[in-house]
Amino acid sequence: QVQLVESGGGLVQAGGSLRLSCAASGRTFNTYNMGWFRQAPGKEREFVAAITRSGVTTLYAESVKGRFTISRDNAKSTAYLQMNSLKPEDTAAYFCAVSSFSIGDNRARYDYWGQGTQVTVSS
Repeated sequence: QVQLVESGGGLVQAGGSLRLSCAASGRTFNTYNMGWFRQAPGKEREFVAAITRSGVTTLYAESVKGRFTISRDNAKSTAYLQMNSLKPEDTAAYFCAVSSFSIGDNRARYDYWGQGTQVTVSS
C-alpha cells in the first residue's frame, strides 16, 4: 500500500504560481506512474497531468498544457506539479494518485489517492 500526502496549496492571484508536492510513503514509489487530478465544487474529479515511473513521459489535460509541469524525484519519493499563469478556473482541490497501469487520464486506473490540497485563484 502507498500513502500519499499533498502539500503546497493556497490562495494566489490570477497570473501567479504555485508548486504542489506529493510525498509518498513506502519504497515502491518508483514502480508506479503518477497523476494529478482536481475537483471543483459541484464538478467531477478531472485529470490534470500524469508522469511515467521513469519521469520520461508526461501527459497533460488541454486546459493546463503549457502552464503546468509535472515532475518527480524518485530518490525523494515525491512528485510535483508546478502551476504557472494560474486562472480562477484552476480553483479546485488537487489530488495526487499512483497507478500500476499505463500512463493515462482514467481515474479508475489509479490505485491510491491522497487527501487533496486546496488551490484558490482569485481574479
